[in-house]
Amino acid sequence: MTAKKRAASPLTRWQFNSDSEDDTSLLGEVLGRALVPGTTMALVGDLGAGKTRLVQAIAEGLGVDRRAVTSPSFTLIQEYLGRLPIYHFDAYRLHDSDDFLNLGADELLESDGVCLIEWADHVTAALPDDALRVEIEITRPTSRVFRFSGSGPKSNAVIGRLNERNVNP
Repeated sequence: MTAKKRAASPLTRWQFNSDSEDDTSLLGEVLGRALVPGTTMALVGDLGAGKTRLVQAIAEGLGVDRRAVTSPSFTLIQEYLGRLPIYHFDAYRLHDSDDFLNLGADELLESDGVCLIEWADHVTAALPDDALRVEIEITRPTSRVFRFSGSGPKSNAVIGRLNERNVNP
């Protein structure tokens, strides 16, 4: 398998400022309700930025008990069943996009589930053209800035739904 090439697409952007874990929970739950089948989310941020915490809240928004969601650091992929199937990846330990695709990620990326990829910047070449990128920046010990960018119809529609719901606290 080889990595896919990404085509240039117009971007839609959105930002959420979180001052607490409760704010992050609110964001994730609303985001989980806004996701549609086949959505890929590329989560990027430093260690401890809150990638897994956001995934837990998204899973809750999709009808999964957040306590069941753990970081797939050593298993690489976790699957959860909610309103939509959730495929939770951790690409931190992968060498490149080919390693990611060799896991069978391409089949899951093309499924009707939701793919949530932590450390997605390690496998950028394997991501679909339409992916919702979420960059998480630590601003203070309990504060984060979540910067969303969409690169296609599905990801841009998710950002549109977040705008409609006026999620910022």
